[in-house]
Amino acid sequence: MLQYVIAGLVLGGIYAISAASLTATHRSAGIFNFSFGAMAYFVARFYYYLHTQHGWNIAGAAAVSLLIVAPALGVVLYLTLFRFLRQASALIKVVATLGLSVCIPPIATVLFGNVAVLKAPGLAPEPVRVFHPFGVPVTMDQVIVYGCVVLLGAAGAVILRYSDIGLRVRAMVDSPAMTSLTGTSPNTVSLGVWALSSFLAGLAGVLSAPIIGLDPDSFTLLMAAAFAAVIAGRLSNLPVAVVVGLGMGVAGSLVQSYLPSDSSFTAAVLPSIPFAVTAVFLAYTTLRRGRLNESDGVGGALDRAITPQGGRVRVPPRASSTPTPRRAAALRTWAWEPSTLVLVAVAAVLPYVIDSFWTNYLAQGAAFAVIFLSYTLVTGEGGMIWLCQITFAGVGAVTTAQLATNHGWPVLVAVAAGGALAAPMGLLLGLLTIRLGPLYVALVTLTFGLLMDKLVFTREIFAQRGLGVSVDPPGFAVTDSTLTLLGLAVFLIVAYFIVNLRRSTTGLALNAVRWSEPGAKTIGVSVVRMKALVAALAAAIAGIGGGLLAVASAGAVPADYATLAGVVLLATLVTAGISSNAGALLAGITYTLFPAVLQVYLPDSYSPVPVILFGLGAVYIARNPTGWIPEIGEQLSGLSQRLLNLRRSAEPCTAPQSGGGPGPVDHPLSESSRA
Repeated sequence: MLQYVIAGLVLGGIYAISAASLTATHRSAGIFNFSFGAMAYFVARFYYYLHTQHGWNIAGAAAVSLLIVAPALGVVLYLTLFRFLRQASALIKVVATLGLSVCIPPIATVLFGNVAVLKAPGLAPEPVRVFHPFGVPVTMDQVIVYGCVVLLGAAGAVILRYSDIGLRVRAMVDSPAMTSLTGTSPNTVSLGVWALSSFLAGLAGVLSAPIIGLDPDSFTLLMAAAFAAVIAGRLSNLPVAVVVGLGMGVAGSLVQSYLPSDSSFTAAVLPSIPFAVTAVFLAYTTLRRGRLNESDGVGGALDRAITPQGGRVRVPPRASSTPTPRRAAALRTWAWEPSTLVLVAVAAVLPYVIDSFWTNYLAQGAAFAVIFLSYTLVTGEGGMIWLCQITFAGVGAVTTAQLATNHGWPVLVAVAAGGALAAPMGLLLGLLTIRLGPLYVALVTLTFGLLMDKLVFTREIFAQRGLGVSVDPPGFAVTDSTLTLLGLAVFLIVAYFIVNLRRSTTGLALNAVRWSEPGAKTIGVSVVRMKALVAALAAAIAGIGGGLLAVASAGAVPADYATLAGVVLLATLVTAGISSNAGALLAGITYTLFPAVLQVYLPDSYSPVPVILFGLGAVYIARNPTGWIPEIGEQLSGLSQRLLNLRRSAEPCTAPQSGGGPGPVDHPLSESSRA
């Protein structure tokens, strides 16, 4: 028993270090850093680059990696991104940091080489010494982890409580706005906090590399598990987060001692323990407090007053004449995006003018566009930051494959059944997250997706040893061209539904809920009903899109619907425009065609480029929150209005009519004169 406790404290110590860093940055900077795992991987990969690839000794490689590169990474990211995010909306904060988590690992691959890492070194000299206290084997790497946890805990407590730096940091936590009024620069304090956080990320990465290896997904999953400790501390209580992190490591090790080591059930249960801790703490806190919001207790009244609320703003278009109510509603719908009908028409013609090699990618892109529309609905219209839409797409895909291939259902009926199965799952998840703030919703949906990856999609009936289950297309769509048209037809139907939803009373109610839930309640809008409706509809749309993707890909492979891959989807769509139907179509086609183009026409060394660009695109929204498609649309609208004003100003005044007074003067600022 003792050996399992000691072994569990190693992973628990890494959880504790990670949780402490995440809590500190959220409390002081107001940002939950979803890119923490990617930053940890970057520093650990750089340490491997120096120590193993170039033969540096441990002390030199560790000093440069942890004391120079890691803090410098935090400083650079703060100056280029994080400092612009403090007053941003929750969606922008989440997606921007998710974009970093997407692009940092491939950047590391480009910088340090794509080499096979057989064994990642730690901070202990090779061969690693083994001690036997109380008859339990303990390696030097484990001793170093214990020492780091104790040293960081003691140093952190002393600095925060008794030093001038600690006083400034605590003042930032209480109220950044009031701190700035005392002469202390919040930017300077935040810069130091991010440098320290990046150091802790690098330390956690180097310490965990000998345990999990140097795989980016493993780092992301490990740090996602550390999120459970942060949630247990309600994103603000650092001692609770550290203790829970240590406890999770010990609990996982003890559970492992009672389960068979060679069982697939054991392999699925052990990684799920942190996510079970997340569910327990969220349920307990919500039942006790009634509501859980990340902004509770953070900052003072002035900080809360200047924090942005709501979502995007729909600016009504300027017209040359007074529109009818129906036309005005249509103009409001399309004011921020190009004509989706034109884009669908162009995409429908492409299969007949491009080489057949590209047509399959186009068919998959149309299916992805339908999945993107589910993000448009749940996040763009509903204002809920869901990170598991790709999971519902996976549900639709495996359901389609099982029903169509193994049970003989018509494939399109199976696709519809996949959407019908995903809908109640989305409804249940929506009801469970009604009383949670936006960041908690993002964390819960991420947890749900990772649990589905571990417990459901790994089952052999779905995975089939990684090959998945084949899916045959319907009889009338056996070619990639007809599959593309099928996907575009479904996209057009769903897009038309979303357009009409925006123009309806329900759409106005959703807009009210997104901006202010208390305000929506005062005018009689049911927040629960609105959010539950959007959750179920978005899950159904994602399920249908996943089924179409399985048909276009000729099979449902669960690995293609991994939650971490869905992060790239969200980053891609938000870059284009989270509320744009046209953006969903362009994002879907770009997501499949762009990597294929680079793969065909450029050397293999350019393979990380698409992911890097998709991730950097999400970072771009920190300065342009609406996305590039709405921004271009707004610029074109402004240009057309200026040209119209110039034309009006050049027109001569109307001559006086005989027998009456002077005619109306056409003034460029007078809209009523042309009604």
